[in-house]
Amino acid sequence: MNRFQAKRILSIAGFSLLSAFLLSFLFEGQVLYGLLHYHELPGSQYILGTIVAHFLGLFSSGFLVKSLAAAKRAMLVAMTLCLVAAGPFFFTPSPLWMAGLIVCGYASGWAIASWGHFLKTFTPKNQRLKICADVLIFSNLLMIVVNVVAANVSPLAGFVFAMLCLVLGMVFIGLLPVAVGEETGPLGGEDGPPGDIKKPLLLLCLFVFVITINSGLMYQVINPAFAHLTGLVSWYWAVPYIGALALIRNLSLQTSRSQFLYVAMAMIVASFVSFMLLGRGTSDYLVVDTLMLGACGIFDLFWWSILAEMLDYTKNPVLVFGIGLSANVFGVLWGDALGIAVTSINLPGAEVAVIALTVVCVTLVMLPPLNRQLVILLKNHAYLAAYDRLSVDRQAQVILQ
Repeated sequence: MNRFQAKRILSIAGFSLLSAFLLSFLFEGQVLYGLLHYHELPGSQYILGTIVAHFLGLFSSGFLVKSLAAAKRAMLVAMTLCLVAAGPFFFTPSPLWMAGLIVCGYASGWAIASWGHFLKTFTPKNQRLKICADVLIFSNLLMIVVNVVAANVSPLAGFVFAMLCLVLGMVFIGLLPVAVGEETGPLGGEDGPPGDIKKPLLLLCLFVFVITINSGLMYQVINPAFAHLTGLVSWYWAVPYIGALALIRNLSLQTSRSQFLYVAMAMIVASFVSFMLLGRGTSDYLVVDTLMLGACGIFDLFWWSILAEMLDYTKNPVLVFGIGLSANVFGVLWGDALGIAVTSINLPGAEVAVIALTVVCVTLVMLPPLNRQLVILLKNHAYLAAYDRLSVDRQAQVILQ
């Protein structure tokens, strides 16, 4: 094992543990929902406040974190802040709960975005899709363990487990050696290949924002409808997501994954239609969740891997990675707000399905121009219409454009 492989393993482990803390507690986490329910507190203001803070942290971090050493410092400081700010949740509810969530949300945004520098520096270009799949899979596996503990033991026990993930994540990031000037090393140069990423990044962010509105609807409309299936939901919820990631990850790099995006859109529509037509039993949940979370896995790996490839075209990977991830959080925020409004007025399931279908139709319109811009920039990414399969004349036209 060479030194870059060792560093890559440390960075993947640290990020996965941090992300498990985020997914199980801060970001619509079952641990947070469990604690709020146990103390009979209204969840919407806590959830929305945390997501807004996390969005701001992701979006702003890249304007100050501009080197690999700074990225490591930012991750360690931010994770320490999360550890301290989450402390009040060991005690009875107080205004410190809301303050702690806002601090945690903002600081975790800095930590997550800062990892983009590690992704660029320590991961070879042809492995980034698989590395993105790995961190998403490991994060969700750890989240499932935390959720099972929270659902079957107690929310407080789940919270302790989530905090343990955060502490271990800090240990792995702290062990990661970072040399001055290492960002100019062989796996990720300071100066990437020529290419303007502003327009492709903007289109990608718009696409991610729109499609993840459905994720917010899922959190606020679909999940509460099956909340009575506590045991099943605690472990099965992310299983289709992990399965979809594993499927896409293990396809050969020469296999085009572009058609999977259209399959995922059909799965989202089928999920909301099934939610409208089916009941609220175990088999109904399995159908709805499998379709919805499987689609989320396909889409998440799509835009995570695209962002990972874009990092070679910028001197500030933290900025690009943070802005790209913030588009997802912003979409979930809008979906949450829409879902809360839908729930408050008891909108019928048929009309919720129409909203979801409208979102999918908008993304269908956006996908072809997004693909064109990304192909011009990245040319042969596995999720795109493959550049190397075009005719010589068409390749020349793409380069000229």
